[in-house]
Amino acid sequence: MKKEKKSALSVKKGVENAKTVNENSVLRFKKTKKKLLSVKEFSEGIRNGDMTVLSKAITLIESSKPEHQKKAQEIIGECIPYSGKSVRIGITGVPGVGKSTFIESLGIFLIEKGRKIAVLAIDPSSSRSGGSILGDKTRMEKLSAHKNAFIRPSPSAGTLGGVARKTAETVILCEAAGFDTVFIETVGVGQSEVAVSSMVDFFMLLMLAGAGDELQGIKRGIMETADLIVINKADGDNVKNATLAKAQYQNALHLFPPAESGWQPKVVTASAEKGTGIKEVWNLTDDYLNFTKKNNFFFEKRKLQAKMRMYETIDETLKNRFYNNPEVKRKLKEFEELILNGELSPYAAANMLLQITDS
Repeated sequence: MKKEKKSALSVKKGVENAKTVNENSVLRFKKTKKKLLSVKEFSEGIRNGDMTVLSKAITLIESSKPEHQKKAQEIIGECIPYSGKSVRIGITGVPGVGKSTFIESLGIFLIEKGRKIAVLAIDPSSSRSGGSILGDKTRMEKLSAHKNAFIRPSPSAGTLGGVARKTAETVILCEAAGFDTVFIETVGVGQSEVAVSSMVDFFMLLMLAGAGDELQGIKRGIMETADLIVINKADGDNVKNATLAKAQYQNALHLFPPAESGWQPKVVTASAEKGTGIKEVWNLTDDYLNFTKKNNFFFEKRKLQAKMRMYETIDETLKNRFYNNPEVKRKLKEFEELILNGELSPYAAANMLLQITDS
């Protein structure tokens, strides 16, 4: 009987295929995953000045999910009694005017005077992707690092002129968190100024000098809205141009009808980069606040703004209910096709869809 030849190669029994997911890790992750805070935890965290809780609450406000919206409104309700004690300042200006640098310079000046600053910077959202850059925290590097400052860049989400849909509610939370000065920065000069002026106490328009015919570059409506015009970047070789622009704006303002507040809008020159003119800007802001509180316009305007919030909330709620209606969702695509094919007029389609929610 022949012996079998042994091979130099040997095959060892392999191991079973390892699982690609570690079940223990998944279970551990599920256990450690944090639950959404309760309304009480949110409101207490905000009032205690917890910036992480404040940021999470603002994210809830900006969310379009119905469950988030419901909780956000409850949080706002808890915070309203602790709000209303700040100065709300709107700031706008042409692109490149240096809004972020100006706010940072003014913000640091105010922090040194013992104030707490919140900056709600509205970034433009893409009409195609819906995304936005949200870069103001990067631009305000010094201010964002300060413990008495809070910077929240928010996407405009396609709302009028770039004013964030939930900015007014965010202001309430910031005030409840102890911020006594709230800046609302818009994306630029446009129709948003009307919306911003409806939620602030003082409105500031930043302009550049030496960039062409300044007065031609501004809509009359925007200048009428402004309580103060600041010619920024008034430094170096641009000081002469800034001084000339100041005189032009002052002459133009005299042609406008008197403001409802009784305040005569002022024009100043400043350099946010050099820090010049910043003190004068704040002194004029303070003068305006004292003036309008004395003649009661400040308080009447706040009441009017609160009434406007009610109508805005009604409009938004009705719109959300319409688009979240299951039958409307089902019919929308069908009607879109009919309109594109010329088989149905857009007006008839709109009426038919509205009748669904009426029934």
